Amino acid sequence: MTPEEHGRGRDDGSTGVFTSNGRTERPAASGATRLSRHARIPALDGLAALATRVIGVASARVSPAGDVSTVIGSAGLEGPQAAAESLCSLVAATGQLVRIEDAVADDRLDHLPPAARQAVRSYLGVPLDTAGVVLGVLCVYEPVPRHWTDDDVMLLTSLAHSAAIELELAAVEQDERTLWQLAVDAGEVGAFDWDLVTGELRWDERLLELFGLDHATFGGTIEAFKESVHPEDRDRVTEALTEAVKNVGAYAAEYRVLLPDGELRWIAARGRAVAGPDGRAVRLLGAASDTTAVRAEETRVARVLESMPSAFFSLDRSWHFTYANGEAKRLLGGIGADIVGGDIWQLFPAAVGSEFERQYRHAMETNEPVTFEAYYPPPLDAYYEVRGWPTPDGLSVYFLDVTAHHQAQETLARASRRSRLSAEVAAALAETWDADAAVARLAQLLVPELGQWCIVTLTDRGEISPVDWRRGLRDVGWWHADPAASPLVRRYSEKRLGALTDDSFFARALHDSAPVVVAQNAADAVASVLRDGEARDLLLRLDPGAVLCIPMRARGRTLGVLSVFRGRSQPSFSAEDVAVAREVGDRAGLALDNARLYAEQRDLAEQLQRSMMTAPPEPDHLHVAVRYEPAAEVAQVGGDWYDAFVQGDATVVVIGDVIGHDTAAAAAMGQLRNILRGVAVATHSSPAELLRQVDTAMSELLIEITATVVVARLEQTPEERQEGLTRLRWANAGHPPPVVVCPTADGGGPLAEVLWGSAPNLLLGLEPSVERDENVVTLRRGSTLLFYTDGLVERRGELIDRGIERLSAVLTELIAAGLPLEELCDELLRRMLPDKPDDDVALVAVRLHEED
Repeated sequence: MTPEEHGRGRDDGSTGVFTSNGRTERPAASGATRLSRHARIPALDGLAALATRVIGVASARVSPAGDVSTVIGSAGLEGPQAAAESLCSLVAATGQLVRIEDAVADDRLDHLPPAARQAVRSYLGVPLDTAGVVLGVLCVYEPVPRHWTDDDVMLLTSLAHSAAIELELAAVEQDERTLWQLAVDAGEVGAFDWDLVTGELRWDERLLELFGLDHATFGGTIEAFKESVHPEDRDRVTEALTEAVKNVGAYAAEYRVLLPDGELRWIAARGRAVAGPDGRAVRLLGAASDTTAVRAEETRVARVLESMPSAFFSLDRSWHFTYANGEAKRLLGGIGADIVGGDIWQLFPAAVGSEFERQYRHAMETNEPVTFEAYYPPPLDAYYEVRGWPTPDGLSVYFLDVTAHHQAQETLARASRRSRLSAEVAAALAETWDADAAVARLAQLLVPELGQWCIVTLTDRGEISPVDWRRGLRDVGWWHADPAASPLVRRYSEKRLGALTDDSFFARALHDSAPVVVAQNAADAVASVLRDGEARDLLLRLDPGAVLCIPMRARGRTLGVLSVFRGRSQPSFSAEDVAVAREVGDRAGLALDNARLYAEQRDLAEQLQRSMMTAPPEPDHLHVAVRYEPAAEVAQVGGDWYDAFVQGDATVVVIGDVIGHDTAAAAAMGQLRNILRGVAVATHSSPAELLRQVDTAMSELLIEITATVVVARLEQTPEERQEGLTRLRWANAGHPPPVVVCPTADGGGPLAEVLWGSAPNLLLGLEPSVERDENVVTLRRGSTLLFYTDGLVERRGELIDRGIERLSAVLTELIAAGLPLEELCDELLRRMLPDKPDDDVALVAVRLHEED
């Protein structure tokens, strides 16, 4: 039978009630309904207390089915009654076990207010029934969520059987005049009526069945009854009967009977003597039930406690062990003494003043259950997960040895810290291309996770001098967990490289490209391979207990060494520590080598790009200045370019930007620049016609690129030259507009104008047949023209028009300050560009001479 089947009860048709006409009738009502409201039954209090101990719960209660608000037996914390009553009503109504593991998450309890569901978070209730009649409810509950096991259900169901019997016997004691109705309600309880005047003893059918007799074999006297009682229990039963008759009081006894077939059965009987007119007892009415199963269940509970994997013990209120199951004795046996009967504080002195004592005394004093985890030192040397709950007799405790779990948690925590360290190292190395600066931060990241202090050393581009391996080494970072010791570490890092001998541990790590560990007495060991002097003295003051030297390697080259030191009070480096440090060293080495390769590529790319942008010409009537500023965080090569050359008597200025920021864009820029320059010189075309011809050439040559370009031509006729005028003729293919700053005629401050032109035209490379607009403006001597690419004025989250306005203002201010053109270009870039530009920038500045 499953635990749920135990909890639902059964109807086997065996229930009967002895009536005056000798017939048996089906039960019509529960005897529990005849109990006085709020009547407490001590026996049920005891059963509730037993439930809290064996199941390990905070609270237990018994309520009659007819009025679940009445508590007729309880133990532990009283708790919120409304929530418990509602759940008991569900058990009483359905006659089935109710298991709630988290009231907040259980849809069946949506009708309860949130406060009630929070108050009783977990609940286990079983019906008290006999022959299908629900007499009441036995339940246990907790203010926190809990998983109810099958063992919990089995134990509570077993206790429910005893509670049903106690409930019926209580009804007998309360109203002896309802003897026959008692039998109806009791189900499997038999009834007896002893007429003290005639001596006749009447039993109903159920009681006869319990004794293995029938009307023919039962003598109908008290002597016949005593003959069935086990000889060892007979005197005790006789004494109980005599006392009840003598005092006209209650009768209670539990005894063994010998059935005719030799079977031994336990019987529990309750009754009361009824007085006659003279006040003396004339009858003794009562009921009896078979408690063999209850006795077996008690034995089974003991077996469960002995066989369960959890350790269990109980303490009385004087802190003495009253019981300990086998697992408890095994786990606590390390003290070398039997614990049952002993004082817990004497047997386990290390518990005094510890978490164990604080929690146990709190539970006793407040009557509240406690749950905690604590460590007990040798000889037990273990972590325990403990759950204790107060009982009327003292304190019951379940506990588990969770040392393995605790160690697994510590391992997981260490792994988490190491994983976080690796992530921080990776982030520090990835956030900048200045690998030297990033690697220097490693010392701060590795302390205190891997050591008490650390020094980071780099080689000269991964090269170790064959003449003197110390040459080119430099300590770039250091850190100590104690700020007061940081000056010592800094000074030691300044002096130690020159003091290292060829036999030093640092040299071994550098040359062998393998980790070197000094596991203990590191101060003496390292000092022995240092030359006498300040470095040696500083090391002895720092007094390391262990040292780990980790080479930083990448692509077969050693680019540096991490030196990690631990204090004497710290453990030495484990294999796991070395593995983590090695991973950090490999990451750092790869970052350093990537930075070296990047720098080489950057320099090569920048040289390539600059080689494609020739020096500008110097015509008599104007001065041309050019600048190119690469982006900070990319490969520093892209599609921005400038050009300036002579076309007959005119000077042509070009500024352009091929879409893209890579070597492909730079190569495309070189093609486009050469095509434009060649067509311009060969045809002497005007700017608009020149753009159209270049667009056609790109199409016919299958050059699939897109670019923005401004082509401008500065022209003068002899008359214009005499008058100090210059015509600017330009065409714009989708590029930011030039800016011109002219002196005012009245000698006032310079005025800036953005040369937007007539209308924006398509970019090059989109539609070769498109018509290109050409614009002309006449400039006076002293005017300054600026052609630029979008990197000068574009900012994230800002319209480009705002950047052009800012450029016009800065340019006007610089011209008003009288800066020469070359200085003006440098200052303009300084003011307009951020510290780390996102895009490369090209610009061409043209100033018309004041006089010929």
